[in-house]
Amino acid sequence: MNYSDFFKMIPEASLVAILIILFIADFISANKEDRKWFNPLSCVLMLVNTVICLVPMDAQNAFGGMYVTSTAVDVMKAILSLGTFIVLLQSRVWAVRSEKEGEFYMLVVSTLLGMNMMMSAGNFLMFFLGLEMASVPLACAVAFDKYRKYSAEAAAKFILTATFSSGVMLYGISFIYAAYGTFYFDDIATKLQATPLTVMGLVFFFSGLGFKISLVPFHFWTADTYQGAPTTITGYLSVISKGAAAFTLLSILFHVFSGMMEYWHVLMMIVIALSITIANLFAVRQGELKRFMAFSSISQAGYIMLAALGNDWSTSVSSLSYYVLIYVVANMAVFTIISVVEQNNGGKTEISDYNGFYKTNPRLSFLMTIAMFSLGGIPPFAGMFSKFFVFMAGVKGADITTCQGAWIYGVLFIALINTVISLYYYLKIVKAMYINHCDSPLPTFKSDNNTKFALALCTTGIVLFGVCSYIYEWIASAV
Repeated sequence: MNYSDFFKMIPEASLVAILIILFIADFISANKEDRKWFNPLSCVLMLVNTVICLVPMDAQNAFGGMYVTSTAVDVMKAILSLGTFIVLLQSRVWAVRSEKEGEFYMLVVSTLLGMNMMMSAGNFLMFFLGLEMASVPLACAVAFDKYRKYSAEAAAKFILTATFSSGVMLYGISFIYAAYGTFYFDDIATKLQATPLTVMGLVFFFSGLGFKISLVPFHFWTADTYQGAPTTITGYLSVISKGAAAFTLLSILFHVFSGMMEYWHVLMMIVIALSITIANLFAVRQGELKRFMAFSSISQAGYIMLAALGNDWSTSVSSLSYYVLIYVVANMAVFTIISVVEQNNGGKTEISDYNGFYKTNPRLSFLMTIAMFSLGGIPPFAGMFSKFFVFMAGVKGADITTCQGAWIYGVLFIALINTVISLYYYLKIVKAMYINHCDSPLPTFKSDNNTKFALALCTTGIVLFGVCSYIYEWIASAV
């Protein structure tokens, strides 16, 4: 073994170091009541990891090509690390109340480590190990409130679904191995042929990862898991986990199955159209805010994967990474506010609880409105620009005079119509806060400094990431 290969895994090595530091700090101070320094320590360490991911590094591989990294992968790692930093920042009050603060931080960092390994995989075996490294601690995090009925139910559904999807995915990978006798992405790509065995392997592999991204029809676990999991974990699950899985799926489709693009394009178009449409229709009917955000995240997953319909890797990965960045700040703003309200409202998260919310909490109402506008794609907020870029990536290279190109334009038209539908249900929250009458609205809340800082970061991103063209240009130049 060449031990110098470990120096090519700096982002992962820094996460391992963070885990060790947090474990030692938690072990030493376990019996101390006052640990106000613990959350700042975890946040600073995660911020350092984000900066490390931003340091430019050449494309390289390690361990015989099992680990592969590039500037595009490093950019996505930095985006997910930033999102994890926001999660840790806004979770301080809840984590302290849970009396398992150290365990929570270590579970989150462990999950991020698995996602990093998954995104840097150059081999199906390494990919699957990274996926499971992310899924197992995430399942533990979903079950964090183990004495709550809904949390236990959410964890059970998440674990069963994750196990089933992993089995389906392994079944597909075994077909691909049977066809080509190798797990390495580069070797498979050079030998790839559209044989029945390979097509079946592609379908099963796509189905397994579709569960992780919550694409229709693999989405049935999402609403119950989002509702039952602690709100902080729900926010992490909706943005960080989804972003890593979407990036990995896009990378494997382009780098391994590029020779079968006409096959997975058809599969992707069907799934995207179903995900966006069905999720929007079900979101309209929701009265519980976390279930509402679950169907919103299914719809957003469909929009994210629009980038895969194009035939240009650099454009597709740039638009997908940019969309995930905007989605991180907008969705985490929403879940941070939901968490604050839940902690001060007896754990209730019904949409009706927000009736007249602006009368007692005008600032939180305003920030929630901005986040909803961004998720809906209303200009001039960043969400509008992110949707524009994935739409442009989707039609890149598509010729409307051909059957394939006409179908791609048709899917984009369906997505555009659904954007209008999504405005209706996102504005339901705004209507509840500003228009719906309530004789006894929620009392005025005072957020802690961590929550205020997290909301300030998210709001800054929502407002500036769209109008500052440098952000997208930086992501595109890194590909």
